[in-house]
Amino acid sequence: MTSLALTPVLELAQWLRQGQLSPLEVAQYFLDRIERHNPRLGSFTYVAADQALAEARTQTEQFKHHAARPPFWGIPISIKDLNAVAGMPTSYGVQALQPQPAVYDDGLVTRLKQAGFIILGKTATSELGSFPYTETPGLPPARNPWHWDYTPGGSSGGAAAALAAGLCPVSQGSDGGGSLRGPASACGLVGLKPSRGRISNAPLGDFQSGIASQGALTRTVQDAAALLDVMAGYTTGDPYWLDAPTLPFVEVLEQRLPCLRLAYSFAMAPFTPKDTLGQQAVEKAMAILDQQGHQLQAACFDAQGLVEPFTRIWQAGVGAAGIPLELLSPLNRWLGETQATAGEYLQAVRQMHILSRQIVAFFEQYDALLLPVYHHQPIRIGEWADLSPAETIQRIIEWVAPCPPMNASGLPAIALPVGFDHQGLPFAVQLVGKPGGEAQLLALAYQLEAELAFPRQLPSQFSD
Repeated sequence: MTSLALTPVLELAQWLRQGQLSPLEVAQYFLDRIERHNPRLGSFTYVAADQALAEARTQTEQFKHHAARPPFWGIPISIKDLNAVAGMPTSYGVQALQPQPAVYDDGLVTRLKQAGFIILGKTATSELGSFPYTETPGLPPARNPWHWDYTPGGSSGGAAAALAAGLCPVSQGSDGGGSLRGPASACGLVGLKPSRGRISNAPLGDFQSGIASQGALTRTVQDAAALLDVMAGYTTGDPYWLDAPTLPFVEVLEQRLPCLRLAYSFAMAPFTPKDTLGQQAVEKAMAILDQQGHQLQAACFDAQGLVEPFTRIWQAGVGAAGIPLELLSPLNRWLGETQATAGEYLQAVRQMHILSRQIVAFFEQYDALLLPVYHHQPIRIGEWADLSPAETIQRIIEWVAPCPPMNASGLPAIALPVGFDHQGLPFAVQLVGKPGGEAQLLALAYQLEAELAFPRQLPSQFSD
């Protein structure tokens, strides 16, 4: 049964359809792992054991009666604690809230349930999803399964830690500035940020001018494509949307790619990486893609002017949450107290849109761009605790710089694990695609993943 913790979702779904395992057996297996490992890992903030087991029993009975089954029937999944699930609390990473159970499902959650997923619970996020580490005041920090002393990233840090440790076979998350790609890099996973409008944010709609995208963390590109197929789609009233793909994303992976023109960069100017692992990741990917016949050229768009407007829009999320500042951590409180006026916010949005046009125009010359995910490896838990708010924000901006331009412009991007550093922490490369170009991006990532051959294994302390 230990192999279940490493089994890709599509393979596990096949086992369930064939009756080799029952939904109840699978749900109980992962709930047992959560009970055993989560107290130290800090990946789940709420475990819905009773709800999950009840749904698993129902699905197991359906199998006996040969009832029709959706594609991910019986597959457990975790939901990030920024999304509403009926009957489960949503704390947004704010320990003082003590929320009541939600009375509705977010649209994305509805789609996942319709696809047959069983929800195990809610995973830890940074407070309000604001930060690239997951250390909510008053709660145990989420820890990196590969090295306890380090963060699994954020804001989907709990989601990444849970999947990497084998506490669930797939994790839902979201990305507002690298919040899927960063944790994927830190924990040795695949993290896909879809194009703006690919996945609906119903019923709430837009937030922070569209910089955040829903998505998932998976073990393989194939699983990421299959998850996107069930998560994507228009919901009535969405402020922006994309047409459905001609073929399901999972079906385009095996198609032969033409010779693509690929750009690459070892950093996001004007910032300088603090280690060389990002460059090593890009160089390893370049060597593989060159052998596969693609054309590579050193080039990148200029994102320097994006820092200030994006930071203002990101900062406004604190005020938009509607939570009294006195309930928040000192860093979020400082962000809330210094946030822009409405006029300044709109100016920032306009400036972001102007610069985003330049970023998107870059992809008229190139089919994809290779970048590091972050500018250095994960920080130690509490490493920045003694910095001033202004110093912490500057450190965050410098660290995550290769990610926010894709949130600002709405471009799709995916993080792929490449290897391990000297401390046993994973590191990754990022691929960025054309607007609405998930099909080609996923096919390229699938091709690259096969040659990268990142080992499918659990961290040693979770291999029981």
